[in-house]
Amino acid sequence: MKTINPFNRRIALLLGLLVALPAIASAHAFVDHAEPKVGSEGPAPTEVRIWFTQQPEAAFSRIQVFDASGMEVDKNDTHADTDDKKQLIVSLPPLAAGKYKVVWKVLSVDTHRTNGDFKFTVR
Repeated sequence: MKTINPFNRRIALLLGLLVALPAIASAHAFVDHAEPKVGSEGPAPTEVRIWFTQQPEAAFSRIQVFDASGMEVDKNDTHADTDDKKQLIVSLPPLAAGKYKVVWKVLSVDTHRTNGDFKFTVR
C-alpha cells in the first residue's frame, strides 16, 4: 500500500479549498443591480427594486428608504417579485426632490444574512 506524502496531502487540500471557495462565496445574497440605479439622479421613482445574486427569503428581508433628514419614507411593504424571486420591491409615496438612502437587510434562502445601503437623488 502506497502512503501519500504529507506535502502532497497539503497541496491536495489547498486545491480542494480553492475549488470550493467560489461556491462558498456565492452563497450570500448581495445586490446585483437596483432600480433606481445606485448613485443615480433622476425623476421620483414609485418603488425601489433590488435584484440579488441569490434568492432572499422575503418574509425575513427588508428594504427601507430614508430621506435626507433620516425619516423613513417607504410604504413598509417589502415583497418579492412574483416572476423573479431574486428581486425584492418596496413601494414609495410621491417623493420630493432631494437625496434618499436605501437600506437593505436580507436573509437568503440558504440562511446567510447580508445588508448594505446605497443612495439616489430625486431631481
